[in-house]
Amino acid sequence: MTPQQMSQGNCKTPSFLRNAWAKELVLVVSFTIGGLIIILPTISPYTKYAIMINQASPYNHPVLLLDNGNILNGSSHPQDPQGPSLEWLKKL
Repeated sequence: MTPQQMSQGNCKTPSFLRNAWAKELVLVVSFTIGGLIIILPTISPYTKYAIMINQASPYNHPVLLLDNGNILNGSSHPQDPQGPSLEWLKKL
């Protein structure tokens, strides 16, 4: 749109934003911040790595089950690796 068309009132969005900024500054700023809060996490590179770490981390942790003093089901050591490796995270 040309500036002449905008000055004639054919495009209402810029005039609406200009009036809203002049009259209700707090509302415009709060809606802008709210929109950024919704949009920024989806495009953040940290979100990608958080998803990768969560996928590589096991959901359940080893728990030793005791039955009359005998260990029924458990790993040899509680810190034995279970699930995919996180070596890619150390190389970042």
